Amino acid sequence: MRFLPLLALFYGVLFATPIDEALLAFRAKEYSKAFSLYEHEAKQGNLEAQNALSYLYFAGLGTNADKQQGLFWLTNAAAQNNIKAQRDLGMMYLIGQNTSQDYTQALLWLQKAAQAGDDRAQYNLAFMYYRGDGVDQNITKTAEYLESSAKGGNQKAQQLVGRILLQILDFERAAYWLEINAKNADIEAAYLLAELYCSKNEYDKATPWIKNALNAGFNKVKELKESCKK
Repeated sequence: MRFLPLLALFYGVLFATPIDEALLAFRAKEYSKAFSLYEHEAKQGNLEAQNALSYLYFAGLGTNADKQQGLFWLTNAAAQNNIKAQRDLGMMYLIGQNTSQDYTQALLWLQKAAQAGDDRAQYNLAFMYYRGDGVDQNITKTAEYLESSAKGGNQKAQQLVGRILLQILDFERAAYWLEINAKNADIEAAYLLAELYCSKNEYDKATPWIKNALNAGFNKVKELKESCKK
């Protein structure tokens, strides 16, 4: 039995793929070797390799920095539905990194990644609509993308979506997310919940959140407590 770990290691090395070897070389900072392996696999159509190769070109690791080549390989992978490449490409166009800022291209690629369920693409699309970056400002779409991102586990989206839902007066869904935030020590969320329930004359629901905010020293809630009783 004691020989099994060694045997597993032997077979792991024996059947390592070129992508595995490239990753090992990259982690060992053998960038020229990693570049050579990734380039070979990228030319064979491997999307993971194309994505990695784009990074090496952008960063100038194992090769001279070349933004055009980096963009070429990233776009190639994105066009073949590599979700990470779509998101990364969209973000580059959104902020103007390694290429000129282009909201139309940002929207195109982030939407593709978002439709495939990428929570980070959904999060950034939400803010494109919130700010009106190359699109008509649309808080409803902001809420939709934020909620999708939050459901996908994006913590930043989870922290914000309840507040955005309040802005579009979707109180039921807002309360759901604010309660999650409040239970995770977000005192402002507890206050907002209390304020929401007070506005609906649901004092029994408001009371626990008022106490929660008071116990945390959120003094603003004292005024709410008095007005909520009236």
